[in-house]
Amino acid sequence: MQSTFKNEKKIRSIRRWMIFFMISLFLSGLTAIPVEQELAYLTRFFSTDTALGSWLHKVYVALAETNRKTPFLAYGYDWLAFAHFILAILFIGVFRDPVRNKWVIEFGMIACWVVVPFAMVAGHYRGIPLGWRFIDCLFGVAGLIPLTICYKKISRLEAAEIKVQYEIK
Repeated sequence: MQSTFKNEKKIRSIRRWMIFFMISLFLSGLTAIPVEQELAYLTRFFSTDTALGSWLHKVYVALAETNRKTPFLAYGYDWLAFAHFILAILFIGVFRDPVRNKWVIEFGMIACWVVVPFAMVAGHYRGIPLGWRFIDCLFGVAGLIPLTICYKKISRLEAAEIKVQYEIK
């Protein structure tokens, strides 16, 4: 009986972390849609005399000009948002059955890990400042936190299920 209570507590904890993670992914994707307006807002708070302010202003001007001349290119940002939404939906499987869908957590952890080399290589190739690439890497690292917590809890649940199955035989 005690074991069942502990397992239910772990499942509730996993579900809370999954809700947090799915909402975070969704919100991250949502920010890709109004990116020009977000940059216009952000540039008001940073002086162009600073490295960050200068970079934000440069990105805003380039994006605004691109949107004016070729607005259809912003469709790529819409697809970026869509990908975040779909990935968030993927984690519903973990919410429903954590042990059976542990692979989704593993997939997410791999995705978080590959953010780092991707941001560094692609960012270098595209002329993104090193500091900004480090900020991009932080998203992968931050995503690993709830996923690792869930992975450990799911592994314990899995071990408990195997133990119960072994004891029944």
